[in-house]
Formats: sequence, C-alpha cells, structure tokens
Amino acid sequence: MTAPSLVLLGNGSDDPRGAQVSHGIRDGLLEIRPELDVQVAFVDHCPPSTFQVVNKLIKRGVEEVVFLPLLLSSAFHGPADLDTLVAQVRSTHPGLRVGASRPVGPEAQLLAVVDRRLREALRASRISELDGLVFSAAGSEDVRSNALVSRRARQWATHHKLPCVTAFARGSGPSAAEAVRSLRAQGRRHIAVGSWYLAPGPMYARQSEQALEMGAVAVAEPMGAETEVVETVLARYVVAAMELVDLDLPEVDEDEAAPVRHLAVVGA
Repeated sequence: MTAPSLVLLGNGSDDPRGAQVSHGIRDGLLEIRPELDVQVAFVDHCPPSTFQVVNKLIKRGVEEVVFLPLLLSSAFHGPADLDTLVAQVRSTHPGLRVGASRPVGPEAQLLAVVDRRLREALRASRISELDGLVFSAAGSEDVRSNALVSRRARQWATHHKLPCVTAFARGSGPSAAEAVRSLRAQGRRHIAVGSWYLAPGPMYARQSEQALEMGAVAVAEPMGAETEVVETVLARYVVAAMELVDLDLPEVDEDEAAPVRHLAVVGA
C-alpha cells in the first residue's frame, strides 16, 4: 500500500528565506523517509499554490494526500484557513482522499530549538548575563491558539528561572517592543528575545527590529528546518495518514457471531 502524498503548506512570504525553510523541512523528511512523496505548496505570496501541487499529484495518479500546515499555531495568516482549503480541494477533486494534519506547533520539544537559536544570538552579541526574557510569536486572532503559545512561554520561563513576557505580532497581547519596554520598566536591563517563528519574514523582522530599538540585547533567529522540527512534522504526518486508512474488515452476521470472551484474572 502506497503512503499518502504529503503536502507541506507554508504561508508564503516575500522573503525568499521563508520558502527555503519549507524546502529544507522537505529535504529533512526525505533524509529520514526517502520513500515518501513530499511536496511543498504556499497559501500566499509565492508559488506553487496548493491547487498547482494538487493538480500535479492528480495527473500522477495520486489518490490520497495529507496537508500539513507549517505553522506554530492553529491559524493561517493568509486568505484561507486549512478547513476551507481542504473543502475546496475535496469539492474540486471528489475522487481524492484528503487528510489534514495538526500544525507543527506548539510542541514542547521545539523549545529546545528556541534555546539553541537564542544561545547563538547571545554568543554573537557576547552577552553572558540576562535578567529578562521575551517570548516572541506571530500570534493569531484565535484566542485558544495564543493561549497554547503562552503556555509554552511559561514552560520556557520556568526552565530558565527568569521573568518572561509573551509577545504577539498579531491578536491580543503586547508586541515584542512593548514586552521589552515592560521589563525595562521593572528595572531589567539585559533582556533577550526568543523567537517562536519557523522562518524569517516581514512580521519576524519588524518585531525583532523594534525589540532591539527598545533595548533588547539579543534576538534569536527563527527555528528553521532543525531536526526537532522535521521530527515533529513526520509525527504529525503519520497520525494524519493513519486516519485515511480503511480497516477492510469482513462483515459478521450477528446471529452467527461467537460469544464475547471476557478477560480472566490469572493467579500467580
């Protein structure tokens, strides 16, 4: 049985490094599972679009596909959300079996990547002491999604035993600059910013620049196609692919069915 094709869905960005991260995740997946059919599509800004990729798969005779959003929260920032996109694909190609995976984040193991990127930034800036942290994320209009990201930020802060403010570029909550300002108002002067972003883009760049202007001593780069990210993507795909599997069990005549055997306790 052929495994469903996997389509990695990125938001897309005017920054070409965003697309490079998506393709880097694809390359990482193929290193682990070279037999998988992995494609990259973008919801906005850059090609190929979702329907361009799907049409190519249809021409190849693909019958099953799993869409996996390359997001760290549950909401796209482009013109279409995942449910709408899946519905459009099913309507256009009724013979195609379509599965939808949870997004990459917010998984706790990705905090290790945030740490690694922040240590790199601190070394580059020759910073050895901190007294405050900002957990910078894209955010969304979905309150529940932001709450899950805030939970990860609390885990991160607890691990480092430092005061931390969660910042969102979208939705509720302070921006990265406002988060730095609030910590400085408490007398903190060595504040670093951890980045809950997968790839560079205008939103990440704007938040990072403003945080530095407000006095942050270092800002971490986005996660990129790190091992933890690739492994999380693969785990998400496996779960979604299993949901497409039909258990072709023979029908049983209830009148002829054998009586159910109960579990028995075996004495020592």
